[in-house]
Amino acid sequence: MKLGIALLRLTVGMLFVAHGLQKLKGWFGGHGLKATAAGFENLGLRPGKVQATAGGTAETAGGALLATGLATPVAAGMLSTVMTVAIDKVHKDNGPWNMNNGYEYNLVMMAAVFAIASAGPGPWSLDERLGIARSGSAVGLAQLAAGLLAAAAAIRLGSADGATAEPAPPTTEEAAPEKEPVAAG
Repeated sequence: MKLGIALLRLTVGMLFVAHGLQKLKGWFGGHGLKATAAGFENLGLRPGKVQATAGGTAETAGGALLATGLATPVAAGMLSTVMTVAIDKVHKDNGPWNMNNGYEYNLVMMAAVFAIASAGPGPWSLDERLGIARSGSAVGLAQLAAGLLAAAAAIRLGSADGATAEPAPPTTEEAAPEKEPVAAG
């Protein structure tokens, strides 16, 4: 169990770090902040730069916290938030399967962070080392509830600015390169 939970935390956490850095810095084949912000605007998340920065920062910081096992329930809540926004704004209408740009991957990641928060970060974590580790079903449910509420707030606040207006198409220099659609999650 020690090795399994540590490996799960490290793998999921570092995938989130990389995904966040795709948004913020354009690393790992990402589009960078400017193109991600334009993509978020087109998804109805406004202002795009603020929303993209928040999403990328939550993924990067939440992933780093999860990987190290520090503030694990907080990290899980941050990551549940961005996955919920991604499902709502990008994937929900495509059905579950990833091959159709569905929400399968996002849901698996949410299940993984729920499992980590519920089981606890394990003995090879900073939470354990500092004596602040928390676990249990209540912890898992609390981080999930916090993530869902934060996602609802982000979606509501992001769409409050011009919610009835159609999003403007990105300019040529803002448009993301032809790789993959820029997504919230």
